[in-house]
Amino acid sequence: MITYTASETDRGKRLDSFLHERMPEFSRSRLQDWIRGGRVLVGGRAAKSSYTVRGNEEIAVEPAELTPLKARAEDIPLKILYEDESAVAIEKPAGMVVHAGAGVHDGTVVNALLHHFEHSLSTVGGDLRPGIVHRLDRFTSGVLLVAKTDPAHRELARQFAAREVEKIYLTLVEGVLTGSGAIRTPISRDPKTRARMTARLATGRTALTEWEVVERFTQFTFVKIRLGTGRTHQIRAHMASIGHPVAGDPLYGAKRSAFGRYFLHAHRLGFTSPATEQRVLVESPLPDDLSAWKDSLEA
Repeated sequence: MITYTASETDRGKRLDSFLHERMPEFSRSRLQDWIRGGRVLVGGRAAKSSYTVRGNEEIAVEPAELTPLKARAEDIPLKILYEDESAVAIEKPAGMVVHAGAGVHDGTVVNALLHHFEHSLSTVGGDLRPGIVHRLDRFTSGVLLVAKTDPAHRELARQFAAREVEKIYLTLVEGVLTGSGAIRTPISRDPKTRARMTARLATGRTALTEWEVVERFTQFTFVKIRLGTGRTHQIRAHMASIGHPVAGDPLYGAKRSAFGRYFLHAHRLGFTSPATEQRVLVESPLPDDLSAWKDSLEA
């Protein structure tokens, strides 16, 4: 157990910031893991990362054993939608994290990829993210593209950056929409809730979300989304900004669903194969749980 005593000059600091100043050898995310796990006590009691230091507390830390800095292979089933010498497209299930982070180190897409493809993955992303060119949120299902070689990784990353990759999503949003539209407001980190993004500020990274109504229900609308950019939580933040949050997404103001996830699926991905130089279109049908959810709605 390591003990620190906060001074008057520490007053007003977040607990995780206070610890990071005194333990700079550890990342803030690792310190936050320890806080969430009850390994940090303020005055003998567990606290949250956002706890505001008062300046007279005794703060005790019990460091956890460091997790491996290299992902390990795990025998986890993967559904392959497309594969050639340069890339592979898989169907990511909802609930599966793409790579280690935020307290998750096992059961990820990367762990599964290492088992199925061993050393046939690009190394550009480092030992924790082999092959990973882009990501999907944990509870977003659908097509995920993975690079098998370093040259392929760089070329696919270029295509994503140049907006040459077609990205089509299917989502259910709260409320009734008609027609189609485009949202161009910038996206930035929400200053009040760091776990989410916001499109309600004047600053941020440029973002483009084009939407088109596919089917309307009494209280919901089934929408096809075309992404012009790839910002964190882009669809979720943009749709919430126009008053139609993704169904089942309480982080962005929607009611919690009985299906244990929000309704967002990466339906189609179009790219040019670095191996064949041919255009490839990969599709993933709406998964059973989202189909059942949609079928349960009143028209």
